[in-house]
Amino acid sequence: MITRADLAAIKTRLAVATPGRWVSHIEGRDHDSGSNFIMTGVGARRGPDIELSGATNADQDFIAHAHQDMEVLIDALERLMEQA
Repeated sequence: MITRADLAAIKTRLAVATPGRWVSHIEGRDHDSGSNFIMTGVGARRGPDIELSGATNADQDFIAHAHQDMEVLIDALERLMEQA
């Protein structure tokens, strides 16, 4: 079972990570040239790209989606904890 302290630590890691939305860009799937990368932020809030070494395309997609997925999961978990 996750404790409130565990949840607080997860929220802290998310809060100090490069702001999202993170989007995975795979060469040949999402664009025609260049390397694979994770785009952080959008528009004026765009941050630095993240490039991974040794990751599969599936690994990169997972890492990119984890930023948004954690926000959703944390919100759902906090609602459940409030009901308990």
